[in-house]
Amino acid sequence: MKREEPQALGSLLESFFRRRLVAERRASPATIATYRDALKLLLTFASRRCGQPPSRLTVSNLDRDTILGFLDHLEKDRGNSVRTRNARLAAIRSFFQHVAYADPAALGLVQRVLAIHGKRTVKPVVNHLSPTELNALLDAPDRRTVRGRRDYAVLLFLGETGARVSEATGVNATDLRCERPCQVLLHGKGSKDRVVPLKKDTAAVLRALREERGLGALDTLPLFVNGQGKRLTRFGVTHVVRRAVGVACRKLPHLARRTVSPHVLRHTVAMNLLRSGVDLAVIRSWLGHASLDTTHHYMEADVEMKRRALDGCTVTRAQPKRYRPSDPVLAMLDEL
Repeated sequence: MKREEPQALGSLLESFFRRRLVAERRASPATIATYRDALKLLLTFASRRCGQPPSRLTVSNLDRDTILGFLDHLEKDRGNSVRTRNARLAAIRSFFQHVAYADPAALGLVQRVLAIHGKRTVKPVVNHLSPTELNALLDAPDRRTVRGRRDYAVLLFLGETGARVSEATGVNATDLRCERPCQVLLHGKGSKDRVVPLKKDTAAVLRALREERGLGALDTLPLFVNGQGKRLTRFGVTHVVRRAVGVACRKLPHLARRTVSPHVLRHTVAMNLLRSGVDLAVIRSWLGHASLDTTHHYMEADVEMKRRALDGCTVTRAQPKRYRPSDPVLAMLDEL
């Protein structure tokens, strides 16, 4: 009986992205990009390991030892965190689940790869900004310039809506409603859209930005763009925040020792809502969390709420009475 040869990776990758992710799962562009980057890194690593170009690799070249070596490479050589390592592994596992259906001859190899588990991670303390720190960031851009007005609008948008970076960069002019009720349509993870309210002043800033770019309320062009007029990227938003932090450090030097990213602004919005007495279910809907457990992490991180609870506790200062055995047998046992 002729042994079935393993399929080339090219056809498997094409069917994985075009059929499984796009047609069957209707994955978002952000998910597709994440999986693409993970598999590109894996192919590059396997190509160097096997001494063959990626176009000549087969499934058999991606065995368990290669995957484990790749995961170690991410942490040791690329300096990726455990969370990033686990995210790359999740993308690889999803691809190999597709391989199991498309290439039954590789089932044994697939099972060994799927048996690789992610590493346990330590849940970090939620990092958020105080009102003074957030205002310092908002005051940083020079609003007399086109870039400064863009940067201010991006920071204000993130600091009020709590949007993820991918959601903020995905906003188009038509997603913005500047008339009452002021709101914005966010395209979230898993192709889940949600509407987030906007303050009147924030809506005015975003409307001015839209009009400055010559966009109408029905235009499907991006709201936030870079210097070349293209949609602002994740790295572009990160650069906007870092630039603002650099200016804000002149007023608040301790910010130089803080890690301030666009996601920290999302955490800041969640903590502000929580301290304002907003219900966790509303915060979950506001942030677009799939599970209430994720939203509950903010309650665990709210130290001020714990301090108020401690102040409300009644602690007795009465001196406890000394124990005296009431029975000779108990007295004998105490003396042992």
